[in-house]
Amino acid sequence: MAFGRNKFAHSSSSASSGSLLSKVPLWVLRFLQFVFAITVIGLYAQYLRRANNDDAYSDSKWGYATAVGTIGAVSSLVLIWPALSIILFTALFGLFGNMYIHENPEGDGGVKRMKNAVWIDLINMLLWLVTAVYGMVMFFFFRRGKSLHTGRATV
Repeated sequence: MAFGRNKFAHSSSSASSGSLLSKVPLWVLRFLQFVFAITVIGLYAQYLRRANNDDAYSDSKWGYATAVGTIGAVSSLVLIWPALSIILFTALFGLFGNMYIHENPEGDGGVKRMKNAVWIDLINMLLWLVTAVYGMVMFFFFRRGKSLHTGRATV
């Protein structure tokens, strides 16, 4: 018995939730989340820098956008539960979407840039939503396994 196969060992079907193939879509999503979060920081932080250089008042909306981008970038690296990022990017999209979606740029590069930033915010929110749905699907699909310590209970 000591050298034989342990009858309580995990079967390959219960261990498949940790397989490399099941992690690839998650890592691709996390990479895209990081790239787009850095893009959000770059798009909004320049207004904070410009206001700081001009010794002018910087609107808290741009500070919020930069903070959300930073939280999104860190969350994509630390693998935090995505619900917070979904809420933050949805609020960011609503805030700046209300300001810029219906705005006519009329050759103004700043307005054009902000219209593009609004769509980047929406892409970020959708990426976090897809990550949350993927995580729930993987959890409910692969949770049928054996317990960790004894291998007897079905979880």
